[in-house]
Amino acid sequence: MNKQRALPVPLLATPTDPVGGAHIRSSYTVESADPLRHKQALRLLIERMYGWRGLRLVESVVATNSPDRITLVASENGEVCGTMTLGLDGEKGMFADTLYAAELAALRSRGARLCELTRLAMDTRHNSREVLGALIHLVYIHARLIHRATDAVIEVHPRHAPFYRRMLGFRLIGEERICPRVDAPAVLMHLELGHMDDQIARFGGTADPQARTLYPYFMSREAQDYILGTLVAASGTAARHPLSC
Repeated sequence: MNKQRALPVPLLATPTDPVGGAHIRSSYTVESADPLRHKQALRLLIERMYGWRGLRLVESVVATNSPDRITLVASENGEVCGTMTLGLDGEKGMFADTLYAAELAALRSRGARLCELTRLAMDTRHNSREVLGALIHLVYIHARLIHRATDAVIEVHPRHAPFYRRMLGFRLIGEERICPRVDAPAVLMHLELGHMDDQIARFGGTADPQARTLYPYFMSREAQDYILGTLVAASGTAARHPLSC
């Protein structure tokens, strides 16, 4: 199993495209969660949005950044409006190993460097596509460009699976089971991050309101490279090109 460590970088991005692309812009930022500043707001957001979907939280859902996990927070005008946690594969495995150990073992056996997306919550009162695009793009930068992940997995409620398939290109690889973290049904979905490379190159930063996927709400490649350079400079870690994995 490949051991990976997340970078605890404080400021990740203001989603304004700094290179003059067609990207939209609201006054929101995406940054690494600060337990002191964000813990209560994250808890309230996650509990409210999970409860709205009929999910019951069985364990603490506010993760602090650790060597293999980083939580991102999106805020607009100082109000937390979205969050997502990136988990990197390591010696202890990932959350998804609890239900889908065989499926993940099959991916690892072919050399995949895995990461998982967890604890997604979006306040629908905000521009959810734009904020979600920024959150996932920042997760991609950390996972793919810095930590050299090749494949991503996510456990979702079966009724949400079509969204991830249509909007991001995930495919179903694990049958429905009961997720103990939310005491609700879940399926396992998988995405080769090479697909995300291609979609960002084609559609990132275009902000097409007629788009049938989420990728036009990602940043442009130029903005991505700018943010990647900022992250690398702040952490002192060399970036890796995804094709060199």
